[in-house]
Formats: sequence, structure tokens, C-alpha cells
Amino acid sequence: MTTEALTKQAGAMSTKIADTIMRQCGEDGYHPYPLERWAYVPGMLLMSMSRAGAQLGDERYFEFMRLHMDHYIAEDGTIATYSLEEYNLDQINQGKNLFPLLARGGETRYAKAADTLATQLIGQPRTSEGGFWHKKIYPFQMWLDGLYMASPFLAEYAKVTGSPELTDEVAHQLLLVERRTRDPRTGLLYHGWDEAREQEWADSVTGLSKNFWSRAMGWYAMAVVDCLDHIPVAHPKRGTIIGIFERMCHALVRVQDPASGLWYQVLDQGDRKGNYLEASGSIMFVYAMAKALRLGYLSGGFRDAMLKGWQGIQERLVTEDADGVHLHRICNGAGLSKDRNGTFDYYISEAIVSDHYMGIGPLLLCALEVERYLAQA
Repeated sequence: MTTEALTKQAGAMSTKIADTIMRQCGEDGYHPYPLERWAYVPGMLLMSMSRAGAQLGDERYFEFMRLHMDHYIAEDGTIATYSLEEYNLDQINQGKNLFPLLARGGETRYAKAADTLATQLIGQPRTSEGGFWHKKIYPFQMWLDGLYMASPFLAEYAKVTGSPELTDEVAHQLLLVERRTRDPRTGLLYHGWDEAREQEWADSVTGLSKNFWSRAMGWYAMAVVDCLDHIPVAHPKRGTIIGIFERMCHALVRVQDPASGLWYQVLDQGDRKGNYLEASGSIMFVYAMAKALRLGYLSGGFRDAMLKGWQGIQERLVTEDADGVHLHRICNGAGLSKDRNGTFDYYISEAIVSDHYMGIGPLLLCALEVERYLAQA
């Protein structure tokens, strides 16, 4: 497929995805999914629609985000269904939507809500090296997922409030988790690390989980490029962050499926029975690479891998019908706990679903980012 054809497809695809989401709203304008609770996947869906509004020039998409955020943010800035004392990094992600609201001359309640979420992170339980626990109920554990949930929020909050010490915190979190989870042989990052080495899924010597889960690395890849939007060019750790990102992308390209351009659920074991090409991780990698190429964080040598991944997403994972765009082969969810032991068999046992917003949100973000890259290429 030519670059020109991809450019046209990308623009059409982002609009189609956003319009598909809009068609799922009731007559009152509310979509049932973001109304369920304040949480990271609804938050990502709202963020993708807000970005679509800004990039595509359609105010309906931004108002979709505003309507659902206002469902949660009270006049005094309290957040419905949120509890600071949970110290749960997942609960930060939806707060990223507060910044575009504030940029529009937003109300005081949005600033108060952002302050509350930042307060959680300032007091977040930590490892001995200062790494955020993923949740209070997961003591001394760092998961790659958490870097996406919290770090871009904190980086933008630091910029908006003029708090350079919080920018330093963001850099520390990104670098620490990479150093603790990276496998020197493959360059891939393990899903989680238990400093206490107490969990059943953790290696008794290293504290690492057993496998390289696609979406976990996808979360981290997106976290890096989104944080870099807000880390000043002169920050002493910025170059190191960009460097470890490029090193990681080399590792990802080495395990990219050459036939489809996609990535497997367990990244380095594509030839194993039961493993499959998974949508959400593949989409997150393409998003991160496209954004990094556009902003100059990656060399042009990654262009072919990114475009092959985007083409594979459209040809092998996406279908369209009268109801709009559909996405298939999404891992419904995975984690690390007593019952989720991080083995290969565990990761391939999780349900594979279609049209989950865990995949649809990143798909819209990815389409928008590929479109921006191709428009300037």
C-alpha cells in the first residue's frame, strides 16, 4: 500500500472510529461505558475523543469528553467513585482529560480535581528506590501498566503548575521501571517487578514476572512518548528517556511478526501453540512509534515497521459494517496475582474479545497519530 493510500485511509479511519463511538450514545448524549465508573479504560476512551475533536476539528468529539467528565466532577472538585486512599495508579488515567478542559478556560472544579489526583501521587506508596507501587493492595510491586496510568498526568500537571520537582519524579519513574524490568538478552520488558519477592508470580531471585506481555509493553511505550510532550528539552534526563525508548523499539521490531506486521500476546514466543497476534499491544506500539517518528525521537529506520504494523491492524484486525468500525482479537484483560501467575499458559488463557474499549480507545489514538505523521512525511 502506498503512503498516499495510507494517508487517506488514516484520515478516514479516525473519523469512522470516532463516529462509531458517537452512534453508541443515547438520546441524552451519554455513552453507557464511561458512565459505569471513573476508571482507566473509560478515561482513555474520553481522551481519544478529545484528541479527535482537536485534530479533526469536530467539536462534538470534545463535548463528548466534557459531558462524561462533568458526570464525575462535582462543583467542589470531588470525583465521584474515586478514592484517594486506594492509592491506585489506574485511577489517575481519567484525570488526563482535566487538562484540555482547563485549557479552554475551565472551571475551578477541574483544577481542584487535578490537585487531588496529584496529591495521591505525591503520597503514593513506594519501593525503596522511590518507585510507585501499582496499588496499595499490591505492596512493593511496579507494573509497566502503571507508568501510562500516572506518569503523563503527572508530567502535564508539573508543566501546568510550574512544579519541576514533579517532572523529576516522572523521569525517575520511567527510568527506574525500565532498569528493573528490562531483560538484557532480548531488550524486552517484563510485565511486573516485586521488590519484596513475595508474590507467587515473582522470581525468587530477581522479583520479575515470567513473561513479556504485549499490552504491558504497549502501556509503557505510550507512557514514554506522552510524557515527553511535557518534559522540557533541557531536562537532564530527557535524552536518556529518548535513548531507552529507541533501544526498546529495536527490541520490539525484532519480535514483530514479519508476515502481518503485528505483535504476539506473549511477545517473544510467536511460534508457540496458543499464542496469537493481539490487537491492543500491536496498536499501542504503532501509536508510540508513529508519534516518536513525527517528533524526531526515533530515526527514520523505524518508519517501515510502523507502517507495516498500521497496515496489519487495518487488514487483519479491523472490519466495518453498517454499525461502523469493529476491532477484533483484543485480550480482555490480564494482570499479576495469585490466580494470574504470569505464565505463558496464563496469558493465552485470558478471553479474546471484539470491540472492547481497551482496544477501541488506543485504535482511535493510533489512527490520529499515524494520520499526523503521514501528513507531515
